[in-house]
Amino acid sequence: MSPTETILVADDDNAIRTVLNQALVRVGYQVRSAGNLANLWRWVAEGEGDLLITDVVLPDGNVFDLLPRIKKHRPDLPIIVMSAQNTLMTAVKAAEKGAYDYLPKPFDLNELTKLVQRALSVREAAPAAVNLPDEEEKLPLIGRSPAMQEIYRVLARLMGTDLTVMITGESGTGKELIARALHEYGKRANGAFVAVNMAAIPRELIESELFGHEKGAFTGAANKNIGRFEQAEGGTLFLDEIGDMPIEAQTRLLRVLQEGEYTSVGGRTTIHTDVRIVAATNRDLRQLINQGTFREDLFYRLNVVPIRLPPLRERAQDIPDLIQHFLTQVESEGLPAKTIDRHAMERLKRYRWPGNVRELENLVRRLAALYSDDVITAEIIEAELSETENHIPDTETSEDERLGEAVERYLTRYFAQYGDALPAPGLYSRILREIERPLIAISLASTHGNQIKAAELLGLNRNTLRKKIRELDIPVTRGAH
Repeated sequence: MSPTETILVADDDNAIRTVLNQALVRVGYQVRSAGNLANLWRWVAEGEGDLLITDVVLPDGNVFDLLPRIKKHRPDLPIIVMSAQNTLMTAVKAAEKGAYDYLPKPFDLNELTKLVQRALSVREAAPAAVNLPDEEEKLPLIGRSPAMQEIYRVLARLMGTDLTVMITGESGTGKELIARALHEYGKRANGAFVAVNMAAIPRELIESELFGHEKGAFTGAANKNIGRFEQAEGGTLFLDEIGDMPIEAQTRLLRVLQEGEYTSVGGRTTIHTDVRIVAATNRDLRQLINQGTFREDLFYRLNVVPIRLPPLRERAQDIPDLIQHFLTQVESEGLPAKTIDRHAMERLKRYRWPGNVRELENLVRRLAALYSDDVITAEIIEAELSETENHIPDTETSEDERLGEAVERYLTRYFAQYGDALPAPGLYSRILREIERPLIAISLASTHGNQIKAAELLGLNRNTLRKKIRELDIPVTRGAH
């Protein structure tokens, strides 16, 4: 680091200017501070400064309006944008306007100085332009927590790329919203966004669903159908619940990622494709790899850029903003306006939210629809949450009854995610498979792979068990009988 490097700091808050000045001088930089855009532009135009740190809103204007002018006059000047308006759009606009990075307030001074060092050492060109929608925040990616701020920063860096992204997180955290944000704000925004939920499609139909099929390719294929890859041509294909994809379809997908081409089911003609792949899962793919049900080479092809969405319980500070967003949304749909009192909000922040943001949205809709009170109190919230939070299974209840309750809760959450639209057909087979596969796998594990003992335990004929092991792709311990 050279002591001659000068950092320009622009912020209307004198305290922030003082703190930044002290921190940067302490590590050897020279600093010039401005409280408005006019002084900042004069210094930039005169060629001063090796790096700029600036707030978004200054007394005489918005820095985003000035950034294109700065980048045209000084294209090699790294710019770090800081803002208390900690939203996805702030991060995206900073990237779109050519900033090196975006730093949400309040920030850690050590993180800031490291960021300054990286920016000065890289001096990279401005990132590719991204597509900004007319409506700000039309996608409900909401939150000011550190975890969400880091996600915003990652998304902003990805907007001008076609890198494959793997989104992980519990059910209800908003994985599809992240995928849509990558599409809507990226360079493929003019193309189609096509979402496919692997868990909602019968396993035997997934290859046809993705790659299309020729007439007569299989029983019932009366016509030629195009697949989701063809529908998404030039755009983004979102593969949700990728862990539920059968091995055969995984092999086909791997070829697409490696070669950029595929053939339809029953077809012989090679089809070239140009789509961006975004995948998501709430399962541990590394565990599935160990179990032999997910290809390791496919995992590494998909996991180019991993994004982990935190569960709502890890970002409870975002709950008030999310609730306000959902209250505004339901009011615009014609439901009565509501407010949440302070004690009720504290109760909501202490709840574990097993269904995450989706569960929170459903609760807000229920509160708006069912309660006549204009103000939602802690008593109302307690009544809504107590059954879920305080439910303790009766020790005299049979295991079958507990399993039935678990399945009922699962199906309730499953249908809730689709709203008024029904999921794809094949639910009966899917539920049986979801129960049958772990039942057989755990039974085999408990008998150390002994299929005779496992069949006895399950009450199945040994040949029937072997058939199901093959059909369900269940790994068997090496050396099993």
